[in-house]
Amino acid sequence: MNLHNLISSIKPVNTEAAKACEARFNNVAKPIGSLGKLESLVMQIASVTGSAEVSLNRKAVVVFCADNGVAQSGASLYGHEVTTAIAKLLALGKSSVSVMAESCEAQVFPVDIGMVDTVNGLRSCKLMSGTNNIAKEAAMSAETAEKAIITGINTVKELKEKGYNIIATGETGMGNTTTSSAVCSVLLGRPAREVTGRGAGLDDAGLLRKIAAIEQAIEVNKPDADSPMDVLHKVGGLDIAAMAGLFLGGAIYNVPIVMDGFISGAAALIAVRLCPLSRGYILPSHKSFEPGARIILEELNFSPVIDADMRLGEGTGAAALFPLLDMALAVYNNAATYDDIQVGN
Repeated sequence: MNLHNLISSIKPVNTEAAKACEARFNNVAKPIGSLGKLESLVMQIASVTGSAEVSLNRKAVVVFCADNGVAQSGASLYGHEVTTAIAKLLALGKSSVSVMAESCEAQVFPVDIGMVDTVNGLRSCKLMSGTNNIAKEAAMSAETAEKAIITGINTVKELKEKGYNIIATGETGMGNTTTSSAVCSVLLGRPAREVTGRGAGLDDAGLLRKIAAIEQAIEVNKPDADSPMDVLHKVGGLDIAAMAGLFLGGAIYNVPIVMDGFISGAAALIAVRLCPLSRGYILPSHKSFEPGARIILEELNFSPVIDADMRLGEGTGAAALFPLLDMALAVYNNAATYDDIQVGN
């Protein structure tokens, strides 16, 4: 099935399931609505799955690994060797997100969607050995971008069939805050300087080089702001494309997908522009320190529960939401009700 047909199958979330979930929460022996956004997230999960019987007993973090040619333009402190090093840690279960996920009983699935090097222990879905330098030419072909999105969609299908009932989005790859800033700048009509941060620690001169590279990429490629696919293939990255596929896959297969930080947010923006209905299937996790991330949150009207100035990537912010959801569900499923204590709610 092609991408158009897959997107056409997306339906609105189930509001009746959300109402049933709310009624059940309101019968828990506590002030109504007192868990705030945590209750809203549980209700949203019910609306995604179509059932007020909410369980998150199998949690996944999918980390797409990809290199970006724009890192060669001075927009990044590091080259593809660092992507490779992090990917090796992911394969060993020793990266930051790996140990965070282990602490909350989530499984990490690292995927090579477009690394320069090849790392044993990663699932290979390599479409390119790194994208082209967007400051000089399009990142990838439109066909490659579509293949990356479909890879993300199929990943959701496979994980759901294996019993996973919530998926967090993650990525690693040098230069991907640059591509995310470019996507954000074009789709939101904002100057590059407004949506561009220091990424992995750029100094003032490095930040200026990064902004210049983004401005040049937009000038060279002339992406069409009204076409998410045009923006994606011209100035985006394979990790962004694959994560956009995860968000769309969640909407297709009724699986809640947790958004991480800036790069994940750029992917969510692509997904929502491709299919506005997909927004209801996306759970925001945290407010990234990156300026573009907060602008995307405003655009999507998301209000995350975590504000910790995180900017690590890998899906760490998304994984940090899992324990909070587990605690909210513990109350939802196990706490005493007003009926139990014979007090009217």
